[in-house]
Amino acid sequence: MGVDDEQSSSEHSGSDQHSKRGGFSRRSMLGGFAAAGMGAAAIPLIAACGDSKSDGPPGYGTGIDDGFDGKVELDVRDSTPDWGPFEVKKAPEGAPNVLVVLYDDTGLASWSPYGGRIEMPVMQRLADNGLMYTQWHTAALCSPTRSCMLTGRNHHVNRFASITEGTTGYPGAAGRLPAECMTVGQVLQSNGYSTFWLGKNHNVPVEDVSSGGAKSEWPLSKGFDRFYGFLGGETSQWYPDLVEDNRFIEQPYSPEQGYHLSKDLADNAIRMLRDQRSTNPSKPWYMWFCPGANHAPHQGPTEYADKYKGKFDDGYEAYRDWVLARMIDKGVMPKGTALTPLNPMPADMANPADAVRPWNSLNPDEKRLFSRMAEVFAGFSEYTDAQVGRIVDFLEQTGQMDNTVIFYCADNGASGEGTPNGSVNENKFFNGYPDDLAENMRYLDRLGTPDTYNHYPTGWAAAFSTPFQMFKRYSQFSGGTCDPLVVHWPKGIKDKGQIRHQYHHATDIVPTILDVAGVSMPEEYRGIKQYPLNGVSMRYSFNDAGAATTKKRQYYAMLGTRGMWVDGWKASVLHAPLSNKGHFGDDKWELYHVDEDRSESKNLAAEHPDKLQELIDTWNEEAKDNFVLPLDDRSAVDLIGTERPQSEPPRDHYVYYPDAAPVPESVAVNIRGKSYKVLATVEITPEAQGVLFAHGSRFGGHTLFVKDGALHYVYNFLGIAPEQDFVSPPLTPGKHTLGMEFTRENAGQHGESLGTTTLYVDGQPVNKNAMRAQSGNFSLTGDGLCVGFDSGDAVSHQYRTPGTFTGGTIASVTIDTSSKSFTDLQKDAAATMETN
Repeated sequence: MGVDDEQSSSEHSGSDQHSKRGGFSRRSMLGGFAAAGMGAAAIPLIAACGDSKSDGPPGYGTGIDDGFDGKVELDVRDSTPDWGPFEVKKAPEGAPNVLVVLYDDTGLASWSPYGGRIEMPVMQRLADNGLMYTQWHTAALCSPTRSCMLTGRNHHVNRFASITEGTTGYPGAAGRLPAECMTVGQVLQSNGYSTFWLGKNHNVPVEDVSSGGAKSEWPLSKGFDRFYGFLGGETSQWYPDLVEDNRFIEQPYSPEQGYHLSKDLADNAIRMLRDQRSTNPSKPWYMWFCPGANHAPHQGPTEYADKYKGKFDDGYEAYRDWVLARMIDKGVMPKGTALTPLNPMPADMANPADAVRPWNSLNPDEKRLFSRMAEVFAGFSEYTDAQVGRIVDFLEQTGQMDNTVIFYCADNGASGEGTPNGSVNENKFFNGYPDDLAENMRYLDRLGTPDTYNHYPTGWAAAFSTPFQMFKRYSQFSGGTCDPLVVHWPKGIKDKGQIRHQYHHATDIVPTILDVAGVSMPEEYRGIKQYPLNGVSMRYSFNDAGAATTKKRQYYAMLGTRGMWVDGWKASVLHAPLSNKGHFGDDKWELYHVDEDRSESKNLAAEHPDKLQELIDTWNEEAKDNFVLPLDDRSAVDLIGTERPQSEPPRDHYVYYPDAAPVPESVAVNIRGKSYKVLATVEITPEAQGVLFAHGSRFGGHTLFVKDGALHYVYNFLGIAPEQDFVSPPLTPGKHTLGMEFTRENAGQHGESLGTTTLYVDGQPVNKNAMRAQSGNFSLTGDGLCVGFDSGDAVSHQYRTPGTFTGGTIASVTIDTSSKSFTDLQKDAAATMETN
């Protein structure tokens, strides 16, 4: 199939063909999902060689000699070889390289090419020589959007109704890509491309994020030759949770030595391209570059944040007015585009955590804090753009720029997870715990450094999503879904520095890539029939600004929100995500004519009730066809706390050992909302020092360590000073059982656990006091549970990473959540020590 034929084919399989689906029905897809099991990665590679008869020896499968046109005799000297069936497939002649740069959490009004205040010189350079799209949309949340950009199918078809931490065990929300949805990596890898993935993943189920977990959803099983980055939804930019290929690794050097994740990702991207260029320069490549920016934590070099000093002092409402005028001047928005309200949701439906406090209601300290948070965010974004620039420079230096297609984009609108007051520790949002202004002000001069895990307030999320309503998570409004996209391809795009207004979606990126590469999505892959692409190729718009939009319809659904776009009209439901309100059948819908009203500011439901009902009916059809139901608007704490199948049977007694990789929180012992005990079996000398056990980071966690001859247990509650520190009298040399017990007595105002902690040495209580513990995770992705050291960012300020234990040996660390007493655990441990 030629390039032009492929474009036509991909368009005909788009979202306007949902009723046909190439023979797929809801029932057949459900059956296929169930039958797929571990997915296509489990199918033996030999099956790809043929599927017909074979006269070969038993055990060799079938069809192993299919297509062989040589001659086989007894003697090789009388035989004729044929290499044809055994050669690796090559990419089409002239196929371009593809670089997709996917930022996180960035509204349309953030960046300078679109009129924003955040300088993005590299993106601007690409826009000046390429195209800038103004109506490109996403799924309003990261994992779902990324799944669309992996497969070209809608996010519920991909089983990603929400983030991986929010899977619920329904066909559209299971968090595992079905075998019927092969990835762009698998397609291109099968067609002669090298494939690389760097940075954020967030499409691996949380229960698989571990050294011993299933690797079927990891990048190398999804068509990627190399991976370097992090598997979860976010990570510290200074102390990231790194994975290389199929193994966890420690970061190569420290922040004090100049480390930052964006820089490290660019270093590795260039290294991969250099390696590929050195060995296979004629082979095209696909690279997905996904920095941690602009997701929280907003962390970057202070000198970049300082470039923006004073530039956000006018506040977020003034920014909205200023940036909309700029967007209109640049042609990003049409003349007459109206600004939407800052708090558009009706009071009875709004989520209080997403409210915006008017700038003139803030006190001077709040204004200083909120302005600095925006400065740090802007510096973080520009610094990362500079790292992307290093990759672009390498392409220019090696003569690859002309035939490299670059997509520079973001995965959803600006994030409102900083709540109305901003945060120095974003994990409070996922624990349902409020921020405190006095605490936040103490960190004003350290925002963006390793000392904070900061996130700006909702006001900036609304401002950076101008002129639309709301922001990330709100899929019914363009504030959650309309995102920047620049496409640059000197060889294939004649128009330079132009704007494109065609309506498109994240599902359209894969069909566009396949179109420009001259390859097609197979109807079958490794014996499994493939689900047709929901997306359409955007290539028709590359050199025709006036071409009509080929996208005909696109549904939206996220965390209880719903929207439906059809031929320039959009229906949007009034329902807040994570609001726990339910009663979806009582929701009120609004109607917007987006072709005439880009900001979705004029509700036309009363004027056009028939059109509104038509769109609602279409949404219901799409929901059925795409496995959208059931709707779920439960809180973040409820979603993240959902019980999910684990590869290990449930238990309440865990034993961990030294000299092992950190255990990710998703598979480590769960002490949230429970009483628990920690017991370390050790032998120490007078010089003993360091970490016996640690889990979490300075922004939330707990740790047992020896310092200055005494045993310490520290529970760091959401990074709020002071640390809860329990200290023993001096320890004596020799064998000991050292530990603690937390007895949960009740819940606090925000769901936190309140109770009493007792510190033990050899079964004897040596310290006892009240303690509070988190109701949610230590972090969304988490510094892992460690024995004998503390990985990444230290839990306690009383030692420095890695805090390696010296001056003794650790036999094991036991963590128990059963009703068994600490004394009984200690006796068992002491008996074990006596026999060793």
